[in-house]
Formats: sequence, structure tokens, C-alpha cells
Amino acid sequence: FETLADAGGLPILAPMSDIAGRLAVQIGTNLLQRPRGGKGLLLGGLPGVPRGRVVILGAGQAGGNAALVAAALGAEVTIFDKRRERLEAMRALGPNVTALYAYRDSMEQAVATADLLVGAVLIPGARAPRLVSADQVAGMQAGSVLVDISVDQGGCIETTRPTTYADPTYQVSGVTHLCVTNM
Repeated sequence: FETLADAGGLPILAPMSDIAGRLAVQIGTNLLQRPRGGKGLLLGGLPGVPRGRVVILGAGQAGGNAALVAAALGAEVTIFDKRRERLEAMRALGPNVTALYAYRDSMEQAVATADLLVGAVLIPGARAPRLVSADQVAGMQAGSVLVDISVDQGGCIETTRPTTYADPTYQVSGVTHLCVTNM
């Protein structure tokens, strides 16, 4: 039922994607705290301290909601998509949101500096394309966090493997992964 389309949208999947996108940032923010193994940073920063960098792959329902929450927290948000109308909508979220076309080089540069990386790519009825390699994950700073909402479609990050809320995280190259299915 999740792939049922109506006027170009996915009405059954949309509310679940809203929740997953918002949870991705809320949980990711928590995992960035030092006691949870993170870098020990606040996404919104503080006076004299830089803002956290959130990179989001996909500006659809889930990615758009992740961007909304990250921007509201004051993070420096970079979101990638291929659809102009979605990029325009993301840019309108605020001056701390940069919306870019999904060119591989631009995504690689952004991933390398991400404190929180959110994978939110959906191709209805198909496997998510792999946009981030294991080498790119290894190039992220230790203590960074990765949340792959696309895990239900195989994940858009090479190091993604399904987890549950009972055991939600694992580490790869010093990067905390949260890949809970059906968030």
C-alpha cells in the first residue's frame, strides 16, 4: 500500500515519512552528545561555537521534514535533490538552509564535513540508489552520526544495515549509524 500513488504523491506513506524525517534529526541530535559516543556538539551551536552541519540526501517528504527540524534547531543544513520545486521549497525554510542539485562531487564534499548525515532517498517500488560509499563514511569525522531512513528500500548509504529500536545503533569507522526500519 505504501507505493499507492495519488496525483503524483504517496498519500499512505506521507504521514510515516513526516514522522521518520523529524525523528531522524531528533534522534541524531541526541546521538551527537558525547555521553552517547558523539562529537559533543549542539546542532544550533552557541555564541563563539560553530553550528552543526546537517547534510540531507533527498528533499521529499522525509528529507523535507528532516530539513525543517534541523533548520529550526539552527543547524547549517545542506539538502540535495534533483527536483527544482523541492529545492525551492527547501531554500524557503530559512537562511541556514542550502538546497543543491544532487551532483556527486557536491554531495561528496558535503558528506565529508557532515556532523549529521540523513539519507532520505525514495524511488517508489524500487531499491534506493547508493549515494554514499563506505570510503566516504570512513572519511567523516569520528563521532559523526548517520541516519538512513532509506533502509527500508536497501539504504542509500553503503554501510547501512537494518536495525530495530531494541538495538538501534552500530559503529562503522567511528560513525554512529541509526538505520531503524519503519521508523
